[in-house]
Amino acid sequence: MATWAIGDLQGCHDALQRLLDRLRFDPARDRLWFCGDLVNRGGQSLETLRLVRSLAPFSQVVLGNHDLSLLAIAQRSEADQRKVNADLQRVLFAEDRELLLDWLRRQRLIHVDRGLGWAMVHAGLAPKWTIRIAEARAREVEERLHGDGYRKLLRNMYGDKPSWSPKLTGVDRLRAIINVFTRLRYCSPGGRIAFEEKGVPGTQKAGLYPWFEVPGRAERELRIVCGHWSTLGLFQGLGVHSIDTGCVWGGKLTALRLDSELPDVVQVPGREVRAEAAVRA
Repeated sequence: MATWAIGDLQGCHDALQRLLDRLRFDPARDRLWFCGDLVNRGGQSLETLRLVRSLAPFSQVVLGNHDLSLLAIAQRSEADQRKVNADLQRVLFAEDRELLLDWLRRQRLIHVDRGLGWAMVHAGLAPKWTIRIAEARAREVEERLHGDGYRKLLRNMYGDKPSWSPKLTGVDRLRAIINVFTRLRYCSPGGRIAFEEKGVPGTQKAGLYPWFEVPGRAERELRIVCGHWSTLGLFQGLGVHSIDTGCVWGGKLTALRLDSELPDVVQVPGREVRAEAAVRA
């Protein structure tokens, strides 16, 4: 039996299929963890969602910012839905749209397996969050997202403010939690997210740190696997394993084995793109 974490797919169905073939994935014995951002830009978001959903009995998924964006767009008028890119429109107007979106909405912001010794999030954790605190904060959002209040949450989740504080309440609190789990790269020691900073470490403004290098950060008893930061590439250090290696940008799709003593990395080619591909986000 093997447990593999897989980096951001962003609608790259063919790359995922190549990776599963390379891993010789067998649902009778193997398990998969998906680090979020299943959809957007890759041209095959519909096929990707269908495939990952079919693997649900053998996998765990955490939500990324692009997944939540798709869910929010699905609550808008049909005219507004037709303004998004063609890849997402194929999901929004598919005959099995409701089945796929309902399944996606019921995924989590963090997955923890203490027996295995790992936690998975899409982007990162606030400096002072232990794993247990992160689980509690995630449950706050998930209860709303999985319940009757999800439409209100999706309408109000956009925005860069406020920064996370345990004193926050209501929609502001939920928005701040979502931003940490799905949009974090750099932040200040106080936890203010620098949303505009997306480059490699060393390019950020003074006073900002990669979320896993913030001075005085909480100690975490589990290793963390995450995605979201394609310009960082494959990073393994400080108890963090970041595996978004830019599949949708012409990079690679990465799988990380979690149940071996030394995490094993397997990669396959990502999507073919033109040299003038858009700025990563």
